[in-house]
Amino acid sequence: MSLAHTTVFLWAWGSLQAFEIVEKENIFQKTPCPAFLMFDNAAYLADMSFELPCHCKPEEVLAVVWYYQKHLGSSHTKVLTDFDGRVLTEATQVRVGSDVLARFSIRMFSLLVFRAQPEDSGLYFCGTRKGDYFYAYDVDIQSSEGMVATFQDKGQEPFADEYHGSLSVFTTFWEWTPCDRCGVRGEQWRIGLCYLQSPDLSPRYHKTQPDVVSCGSRAVPRKLRTMVRDHRPELLVRSCVVPCEKRKSIREGVLAIFNYVSKVGSRPWLPQVPIQFYQQRLGHSLVVSCPGARPEHAVAWDKDHQHLYRTQYLKGINRSMRLFIDHGNQLHIRFTQLDDRGIYYCWRQGVRVAGFRLGVASQGRYRASFSDPETRFAVQRTLLGYLLITAVFVTIHLYRCCCYLCHFCPYFSP
Repeated sequence: MSLAHTTVFLWAWGSLQAFEIVEKENIFQKTPCPAFLMFDNAAYLADMSFELPCHCKPEEVLAVVWYYQKHLGSSHTKVLTDFDGRVLTEATQVRVGSDVLARFSIRMFSLLVFRAQPEDSGLYFCGTRKGDYFYAYDVDIQSSEGMVATFQDKGQEPFADEYHGSLSVFTTFWEWTPCDRCGVRGEQWRIGLCYLQSPDLSPRYHKTQPDVVSCGSRAVPRKLRTMVRDHRPELLVRSCVVPCEKRKSIREGVLAIFNYVSKVGSRPWLPQVPIQFYQQRLGHSLVVSCPGARPEHAVAWDKDHQHLYRTQYLKGINRSMRLFIDHGNQLHIRFTQLDDRGIYYCWRQGVRVAGFRLGVASQGRYRASFSDPETRFAVQRTLLGYLLITAVFVTIHLYRCCCYLCHFCPYFSP
């Protein structure tokens, strides 16, 4: 009886799953495509990853191809497809600055773009290999350069809305992130992107609210783009305190029992999170990312027992900082010094998840190359110095020649 009941149960479960899949496919296939192609507006911050679902397609189409155009009607169109044996892209394999052709993936008819850059802004079409379009997006990737940080603990307020006749420019903020630390004072923030409202927008673009689109949308006429060029994305930061989850206290209790059972004097050091060891040469730069973190996640950094709060270490607050956190949650150490040695811990969504022990070596042979940022920086500064000296030298001699030809040079008697 037990075997029979198990067989019937498995058959019923499989039938139920098949029924659910068929129902989902039928719902997807019955979704009507618009008779006139419209564009859904979507805005993201640079270095974020986003997904564009293909909401409709004909029933006979079994695979979709995505197309990209910088401007509507452009003769240059990029074809984004996984055909011909293309390997699916993973987020961990993506490098900053690479072309969109190396940073996308198509999964279940949806287009995934990893670490988007402002150059990826444009129009994305879902269609077939023959060039038939079913659904389209108007994507606006706003740069984080010049991003304005506002700290509520200091009494600062976001920028006020701007009004230019019938045009209004404002910031639309996302939801607050979770507290980036637990058990101690942490921080949480929300990202604000530039949006505008105007009756002069193109009617071919979908709008979540009447006459409202992101500032970089293709629906914005060229004459209005110059008026919103100076409105930058904003970052709103405030303090927070949340308790840690119970499972963490249980783990600490287990470690305490283990330490008690261990022999006195021979107790090993047990890190609570995975620790990676890294050796860096003196005077060179280092950029560290938190494992599994994305720019929209709540990420925090600690050095040993020192909390690196964004109020003091956010990029752009002080140009002379050697150690700072950028808007993509990465930790930067410029021109490494001996006192930078220590353990740097990374928090993700309020939980400490990883750390790395940094060692600084003052000796060792190093082969310079132009692929090294420090080498490029040194060459640029050297060339800039030579150009400055040459400009001063030429300017002095031109002045003396003019004085000699025009006979107006001042005469100084010894």
